[in-house]
Amino acid sequence: MKKVFEMLRRSKPVEQNGDEGAESQFFTTGFQDVDDATVPVVHWAERAKATGARKLARPAPVKRLKDLWSRDRFMAGLTPDDLEKCARYFEFYAVDANKDLIEQNEYGGFMLVMLHGVVAVDRQQPWGERLRLTEVRAGNVLGEMSLLDAGPRWSYCTTLNPTEVAVLEAGALDTMMEQDPGSAARLIGSLARRLSLRLRKLGAASQPA
Repeated sequence: MKKVFEMLRRSKPVEQNGDEGAESQFFTTGFQDVDDATVPVVHWAERAKATGARKLARPAPVKRLKDLWSRDRFMAGLTPDDLEKCARYFEFYAVDANKDLIEQNEYGGFMLVMLHGVVAVDRQQPWGERLRLTEVRAGNVLGEMSLLDAGPRWSYCTTLNPTEVAVLEAGALDTMMEQDPGSAARLIGSLARRLSLRLRKLGAASQPA
C-alpha cells in the first residue's frame, strides 16, 4: 500500500490540454517499479481467454455489484453516486467451474469482485500441494492487493462452481482517477480499509498463544 500513496504524492495533475503524463498512470505503470522489470503482468484479457470467460451484458450484473457494495460495511464510504460511477469502469464475466481466476506469484493488472458462485483461495506449498486458506462468495474482492501495490499474487483463486465476477483493470482505475477522482479516491480508501483488516487478522493469527 505504501507504493500507492507514494505514487499519489509524486503525481501531477493531468494537463488541461489532454496531455496525460506518465505520472497520471498510477496503476498501469506501477508495475515498472517491481524489482525484476522483465516480469510479465497478467491482464484480464489473457486470463479471460485462458479460462474461457464469457462477457455478461449489462445492466443485471451492474445492479448486482451495486446491491452487494451498498450492504458492504467496508464500502460504506461510497455514496450511491459513487457506486454508479464506479460500476461504469467494471466489466462483467461468467466463468465455469475449476478455472484459475488468479494464479499465485503472478503480477496481475486486475482485481475481481465476486457476484455469484464460490471461489477457493489456495496457497501452493513448496512441495507442490495446495493448502486451502478459505472459500469466498458474493461480495468478496480478489486481487486488490496486487492491483494497488504492484506486488505478486499471494495465492490461487479457483472457481468451485459456475461463477460471475466484476473485473476492474489497472487501466480502468487510472481512467476513473482522471475522470471521477473523488469516487476513485473513496474506492481506493475502501479497498485499503478492507486490506488493513485482513492484514491485522493475519498478523493476530501468527502471534504465539
